[in-house]
Amino acid sequence: MVIRMNNEYMELEHHLEKIEKISMDTYWDIRLLCNESNNIILKDGSIEEISSGINTGVIVRVLYKNGWGYVNSNKVEIGEIKNLLNRAFKIAKLSNENSKKTVILKDVEVYRDHVKSNGKINPKDVCVEEKKEYITLVHNCIMENNPQNNNGKIASSSVGYSDVVGNSLFASSEGALIKNEITKVLMNMTVVAKDNNNLQYASERLGGDGFEILEKNTLYEKAENTRNRALRLLKAKVCPKGEFKVVLDPELTGVFIHEAVGHASEADLILQNDSVFKDKINEVVGSDYVNVIDNPLIKDSFGYYKYDSEGVKARETTIIEKGVLKGYLHTRETAGRLNMEVTGNARAQGLNRPLVRMSNTYIKPGDWDFEELLEDTKNGIFLKGSRGGQVDTGKGLFQFNAVEAFLIENGELTTHLRDAGLSGEIMNILHNIDGVTNEFKLSVGYCGKNGQSVPVGDGGGCVRTKTIVC
Repeated sequence: MVIRMNNEYMELEHHLEKIEKISMDTYWDIRLLCNESNNIILKDGSIEEISSGINTGVIVRVLYKNGWGYVNSNKVEIGEIKNLLNRAFKIAKLSNENSKKTVILKDVEVYRDHVKSNGKINPKDVCVEEKKEYITLVHNCIMENNPQNNNGKIASSSVGYSDVVGNSLFASSEGALIKNEITKVLMNMTVVAKDNNNLQYASERLGGDGFEILEKNTLYEKAENTRNRALRLLKAKVCPKGEFKVVLDPELTGVFIHEAVGHASEADLILQNDSVFKDKINEVVGSDYVNVIDNPLIKDSFGYYKYDSEGVKARETTIIEKGVLKGYLHTRETAGRLNMEVTGNARAQGLNRPLVRMSNTYIKPGDWDFEELLEDTKNGIFLKGSRGGQVDTGKGLFQFNAVEAFLIENGELTTHLRDAGLSGEIMNILHNIDGVTNEFKLSVGYCGKNGQSVPVGDGGGCVRTKTIVC
């Protein structure tokens, strides 16, 4: 019998008793997925791509002693799933024979639940023509009311829209049965400005669980901000280099916290001896101002989920508290091997095995007002936005690029700057943080790891620290 992914989800629940347990001491779990994705790309006012795809399949995991077996298939049928279980069991036995580690799954509470999407407007209920109208609106806003563009300073613009709608189901030999409705909507926009040989670009993105995230006034604001930032950068001066007091905006703060702190706290990297946080639980790794949280339960955030890909109930996890490293992020296996609490951070993209992944990772707001922080800083550099970067979690080194910057002189923002970045050691920048603003903002994005990409959020408030500007 084919398992149909309909509004009542799947018929697997009614057929679990037909799946014979391989043995009483063998753990297995099954994840079924059925997603429909849609993409529209508009480039310089013309539709460049409209695409749609359906991803349906099942992945089976079996743990035999210290060996895992993974098998997946696009054929979602009861008979096929039973075959997959048997194949995964055989692979797990072979894996156990060659395993050099002891696998311990941390005990967890078992749940049976039906999780509905937080979205109010299902993107599937919005026709392609209307979606095209929204991205065209963004493009027109970027180009209109812009006398500078008459001189050809807007060289290019692009707007991308994507959505995913579907269902998933998790079932395990322990009795878990968790059904999830999946909806995600994302829009990103990029503007390239040019003045002679000076080329600058700016981008914005917004996303959420429902189409309502694309509220027209918000889109206008995002489009105008993107256009104006790119044009401003044409007149900006090159950022000075050297060691400075710096204030990072919530976006750049979030990228630093995600990349340098969040990844370094992932327990699989701890076990691989590839993290500067290894063996530092309950040790001071930053100043008293540093409180870092990973929390998948923030409603309307891009990294929200109620259960992870192992059926573990999501929870808020304190990574650093008042500068002290309090914990790592875990799957059931890493929690078992390190004898720590499970955190609900096992996440998988599609038909892949779960990995330790972040959700919404941020520094907790402090008690500084932004203007007060600038006034107290007196002289330094304010860094805004992120153009990516790189981190070596094992050596504890980082390098990030900001989108733009401003000099802080006598407590006020003055000269507009470009080509700004920051680099240094993770521990040093954490110890040098001496101010966090009372605002709280989360950015929208996807995090890649081992070829898998999952939705995340990161941010917090602005932070002040001292580091190398490069």
